Amino acid sequence: MNRDSEGRSVASVKGNGSKPSSVILLENLTKTYVMGDVIVRALQGVTLDVDRGEYLAIMGASGSGKSTLMNIIGCLDAPTKGRYLLDGLDVAALDDRQVAMARNKKIGFVFQSFNLIARTSALENVALPMAYAGVANKERKARAMAALDRVGLADRVHHIPTELSGGQQQRVAIARALVTNPALLLADEPTGALDTQSTAEILNLFDELHQQGRTIVLITHEADVAARARRTIRLSDGKIISDERAKLRVAS
Repeated sequence: MNRDSEGRSVASVKGNGSKPSSVILLENLTKTYVMGDVIVRALQGVTLDVDRGEYLAIMGASGSGKSTLMNIIGCLDAPTKGRYLLDGLDVAALDDRQVAMARNKKIGFVFQSFNLIARTSALENVALPMAYAGVANKERKARAMAALDRVGLADRVHHIPTELSGGQQQRVAIARALVTNPALLLADEPTGALDTQSTAEILNLFDELHQQGRTIVLITHEADVAARARRTIRLSDGKIISDERAKLRVAS
């Protein structure tokens, strides 16, 4: 049994049915909600394996189950049945605090609405996840500066969100997602609030991160956005109805 930073046991199943290369392994997940007399089966037997370094898009119409699946992958919700392994950890075997720690360390979130703290500088927004993790202030600042430089905002570190364009705010959000060096970058409609030019810039940044070996899961309803991923799954009525891998791009 592995141990967390305070020496408590954390379930790990690497070498016990999961591939060491798997960042996400979902086995026969179901999620059922009871709403009065109505039973809603949001997920029905979803099985999915995402290797380290994959760039995956999850698509589906409203009510398809993609938001529920995203919440489970992001450790924001738990399945009714089935197993979820995040970078080798059996999430169901963790207590609430361990789940929060795993979410903070292993997942970098990027949201459509950016979720930046108003009246707080880009630098402070990016450093925030490390504060929760107990990283010393000097190291937090250095790592946040490096992350902002990585997304092309070294000259905007002291700007607050209202002083930044939508595309720049999303870059801050991506820097914040990257600063803990997570196993997974989980992006929920990351271009939904952006104009065409900013969308292209953000998708180009995701391409670069993928080429550098980042594991990216992108939730989107837009086919042209999903087309940038190397693999696309489609959900309908809580089930995966297709799983397609893009053909390798050939340089001209």
